[in-house]
Amino acid sequence: MRTGAAAGHHGYYHEAIVYDSDEELLAVVLPFLRDGVAAGEPTMVAFGDDHTALVRGALPPDSGVVFLGGGDVYARPAGAIRAYRKLLAEHAAAGATQIRIVGELPPVAFGPTWDWWARYESAINHAYDEWPLWSMCPYDRRTTPAAVLADVARTHPRTATPDGRHLPNEAYTEPRAYLRENRPIVVDPIERTTPAVELTDPTPVEARQAVHRVGSGRLPVDDVDDLAVAVSEIVTNALRHGLPPVRFRLWAGADRMVVTVSDGGAGPTDPFAGLLPADGATSGGLGLWITHQSCDHVAMHRAPDGFTLRLTAGDPHFAG
Repeated sequence: MRTGAAAGHHGYYHEAIVYDSDEELLAVVLPFLRDGVAAGEPTMVAFGDDHTALVRGALPPDSGVVFLGGGDVYARPAGAIRAYRKLLAEHAAAGATQIRIVGELPPVAFGPTWDWWARYESAINHAYDEWPLWSMCPYDRRTTPAAVLADVARTHPRTATPDGRHLPNEAYTEPRAYLRENRPIVVDPIERTTPAVELTDPTPVEARQAVHRVGSGRLPVDDVDDLAVAVSEIVTNALRHGLPPVRFRLWAGADRMVVTVSDGGAGPTDPFAGLLPADGATSGGLGLWITHQSCDHVAMHRAPDGFTLRLTAGDPHFAG
């Protein structure tokens, strides 16, 4: 039986916490955690180091709360969804009637890579809905950009407040509608320079070879190999499912490599493409899913003349 504000709710009960101080954060999080443990529910925290220490210090040593480590969980959106779906399935199979998680994205997510984390916050309303999950996602109003907070209101059905209320978000948008919007992406400054490689209608082999040739000795071998695999998948998708011409561009900097693959088509029709494998792995769904787990950032953009995927290996958190 479900407890607390989620009592009587079926599926995923997804809330934001928008707070102005550590005291406000604890005012929401501590009752949520204590009540979950008291009810015998799996109760977990996935925070960064500072807030993990804050919450640990406010709980007794034998609190029963499990700390997952936010830095490990929130490396990439598709990886986080895959890990959480496995965790939720295991707890549900063990008989859990409600699972509680409070998890925060790292502040670095609010910069140039926010577009894929915004997609994550929307997509999980669907991805986790088969389990009795109640989760809270904290956002510090003092350090979170206004545009991010606007997306938070659109991707969380409700907000939990320090005074114990659970308020519906009027701006909430259903995932299939939100994810079909053309998300704004921040142009990487490296894209304003001359590409190291430009190809038209390349084969997947030619694209992989270009990545290895330029990346050799520049980034760790695993990063280059992962980008080469991702590029191969995306070029294959563009050739099979897009419209010609397929254009491949590669830039290389001191700390990252950036690849764009463009074609004249409209892009994937599945709003969850990349974050979840497509049913039956059709229409390039599996390739996009692999790409979202092997690259350090994936951005998608639709324009009147076609669709572009931008893949980044290395540090995607560029300044300016």
